[in-house]
Amino acid sequence: MPLQNKLQHAVSAAILNHYQLTLNDFEFQATRQDFEGDITLVVFTLLRHIKGNPVQIGETIGAHLKENNAFIADFNVVKGFLNIVITDTFYNAIFNAILADNNYGISNPNPDEKAVMVEYSSPNTNKPLHLGHIRNNLLGYSVAKIIEASGKKVIKTQIINDRGIHICKSMLAWQKFGNGETPESTGLKGDKLVGNYYVKFDQEYKKQIAQAMANGLSEEEAKKQAPLLIEAQNMLKEWEAGNTEVVSLWKKMNQWVYDGFDISYKTLGVDFDINYYESNTYLLGKDVVAKGLKDGVFYKKEDSSVWIDLTDEGLDEKIVLRADGTAVYMTQDIGTAIQRFKDYDIDSLVYTVGNEQDYHFKVLILILKKLGYDWADRLYHLSYGMVDLPSGKMKSREGTVVDADDLIVEMTQTAKNISEELGKLEGYTDTEKKQLYKTIGLGALKYFILKVDPKKRILFDPAASIDFNGNTGPFIQYTYARIQSILRKATFDYSQSITLDALNSKTKDLIKHLQLFTEIISLAATNHSPALIANYTYDLVKLYNSFYQSVHILSNDNLDEKIVHVQVSHKVAQVIKTAFGLLGIDVPERM
Repeated sequence: MPLQNKLQHAVSAAILNHYQLTLNDFEFQATRQDFEGDITLVVFTLLRHIKGNPVQIGETIGAHLKENNAFIADFNVVKGFLNIVITDTFYNAIFNAILADNNYGISNPNPDEKAVMVEYSSPNTNKPLHLGHIRNNLLGYSVAKIIEASGKKVIKTQIINDRGIHICKSMLAWQKFGNGETPESTGLKGDKLVGNYYVKFDQEYKKQIAQAMANGLSEEEAKKQAPLLIEAQNMLKEWEAGNTEVVSLWKKMNQWVYDGFDISYKTLGVDFDINYYESNTYLLGKDVVAKGLKDGVFYKKEDSSVWIDLTDEGLDEKIVLRADGTAVYMTQDIGTAIQRFKDYDIDSLVYTVGNEQDYHFKVLILILKKLGYDWADRLYHLSYGMVDLPSGKMKSREGTVVDADDLIVEMTQTAKNISEELGKLEGYTDTEKKQLYKTIGLGALKYFILKVDPKKRILFDPAASIDFNGNTGPFIQYTYARIQSILRKATFDYSQSITLDALNSKTKDLIKHLQLFTEIISLAATNHSPALIANYTYDLVKLYNSFYQSVHILSNDNLDEKIVHVQVSHKVAQVIKTAFGLLGIDVPERM
């Protein structure tokens, strides 16, 4: 049992014994370095239940704890703080239990529980993945891994936005200006080739607008009457009508994009269990709206459009069917959510979508509740802030996005430049260096993004992310590699359990932090926050580096102490590897 849980039980028993009160919620914190103790109970928070002097209350509880709990060696009270000293025997026992668990921190899924579905990525098939997609993919994939590690079954999914006017714009531009070029003939990834024609459409469209305005039309009229836009709109109608030629072109160009996405996903290290396609789901929800209209959940306006009134909930009126009977995105999302709960035995669903869609998901969840779906309370919008670069905001149609593939190449090159400058890679083959640069570069990128609370906006600095000091991926990777070097030099058997009469403070600090790992995974899963894992790992590495500087690990003449110090090093490395695995980050054995 973790120390804090054990203490909660003990303090609760003390309060029941002396004050005849049943309390279970206490505030603990690490004891300040200038006082003796391992963990501190904040007595002030008890004063709302127990009347009296906080020092006297602390003395009473402390004396009871020491007398009735073998794992408590001593205590002292400073003002309203009860500092508790834990026995070294207890820390030895905790560490040996951690050491014996080869899968420490990871909980096995309960076969009787339903799965959690996590949606992320959800790209459009008219352009390649960009920096915003990187944050989305890293967040969604990591949250899925963390939820799984907390003991739940997980289904990873994406919905691919493969239809609509924006897709037809790329198709039309390729048809008009492409001269039959393909990914094979150009050497370009398919998503990049198609993305180029999305940009080309915008360029030609703007020329037509400018020409029409020069001929006396207003900007609004020029935009609506531009021949290129009208052709794209007609192409969409032809696609919806099943025109063989248009559908064939759509399938061909989408496949180019899918093949390109697969390469990007593999490079980024993310995957999916199931794909949904908007071309299959865009008609879903219309029957649900019809039933909701009949049941009085929705209402029809004079123009025959269908709406829901959410003003009583502090929102507004929301359209769910246009006057011509066509669906809006909300209609599709209602239908797709219902379909997913039909398709899979899931308990809940996490949407990884940027915070510009916060209002949309509030409305979606509220509508599903009003339609009577009890699982609507278990829909969660993992809302995240945008990623900016010093150069400013990205725009896909203008071709100013930061391409995901290009950024990964840049990160790998930056890792190479910094590593060569520091001279860290002597004795490596060119192949080993190439793989290590990629591991460091991707690790830097992923850690920089995931260490930040999802809701916060990020200003991404590629060079700052590959710093071998500070709260960065490479700093943690380097510590892991350092420990592997120690373990390779440990030629003695360090597998047996050892109980030391006295543990030094640096070793105890590491044991205290290690024993929090399972709880941190649980908290990160509940809060959908990889940042908790990332920053826990950074704190662990800081403690280990302090231990490394202060403690004789391999040069100790006392064999038992040497064994324990190597064991602690081994377990720290194992937790780093597990934690980074939950973030989708690899760790190098040498660095």
